[in-house]
Amino acid sequence: MVSILGKAERPIILVDVNETSVCKHYIKKIAMTIFKASSRINEFYQYYTKLKTIHQSIRRISTSLKWAAPISMAYSSFQSTRPEHINNLQPIVIMHGLMGSKTNWKSMGKAINAKTGRDVYTVDARNHGDSPHTPEHNYPLLAEDLLYFLQEHNISRAILMGHSMGGRAVMAAALMEPTVVEKLMVLDISPLGVSKSISALPRFMEIMLRLNVPADLNIQEARKYVDDLLKPAIVEKEIRDFILTNLIYTGEEYKWRLNIESLSRNFNPHMSAFPLCYNNKFFEGETAFVGGALSDYLRHTNEDEIQEIFPQATFHFIEGAGHWLHADKPREFLDLVLPLLDT
Repeated sequence: MVSILGKAERPIILVDVNETSVCKHYIKKIAMTIFKASSRINEFYQYYTKLKTIHQSIRRISTSLKWAAPISMAYSSFQSTRPEHINNLQPIVIMHGLMGSKTNWKSMGKAINAKTGRDVYTVDARNHGDSPHTPEHNYPLLAEDLLYFLQEHNISRAILMGHSMGGRAVMAAALMEPTVVEKLMVLDISPLGVSKSISALPRFMEIMLRLNVPADLNIQEARKYVDDLLKPAIVEKEIRDFILTNLIYTGEEYKWRLNIESLSRNFNPHMSAFPLCYNNKFFEGETAFVGGALSDYLRHTNEDEIQEIFPQATFHFIEGAGHWLHADKPREFLDLVLPLLDT
């Protein structure tokens, strides 16, 4: 959003720095719109230069704006206490997918720490798990949260790993601040296109928004009650079980642990596709895309285009695994990922 204050001959331009306005394309468009009727070329150049400066220092500015500030994410850490296992290897930060949480990666986080000796942090994205709820939810903000997490924990460089929504968040972080990313591991998601199954997610969230669970039910009865209501829309039991991990009892009522209102409102267009403002950016560091062979979230046909953004990208697929590849084939997942982490 752009607000213009002051007199016409010396306007004061206020630019909200959000997912759209951070893009150079839109910044230039904003400046051209404001000054297209003006013959004062020098003044145009001065204001356009200021707007470019806003774009180039987006991380610093965004952290100073309350409505767009990064949040402190809840996390679990897996670290060795044995002296012979303590080392200076870069840690691994893992972000889950949509409607997931850090607990989805508890056993895998422990295993990766034990096998590699690296400290492992599994984080709750904003509006998920134990992290703060906010009205905004988009990939630039998720990237800001990851970069802020590194600052909070004095981590100068890290391996970023993300599944699905988390995969796009770590891609955005690498494109935004490549110097802090040692390696990038993107799990069953692509910066291009969308899965056919993603079209059903708004319907799932709409059902979740309308649910009203009787407070006198115990947790097992409440989950069965919700499961029965979800069945007509969600045939796959594993997806229903995954959603039900977010149902909690507060002592007075049943509610969703995640911020379903914000996720539903922001899903289209902010989450269903990778943001256009990362066009013409690329990350030259080591990057591995790992997909489930039975999933359509990551496609062989997109590999060349993905390598235009991530030139060092390699592609790997786990046979017999779907979208939740780390849960479907945990042993095969570790067998594939561990060598990639240590190369």
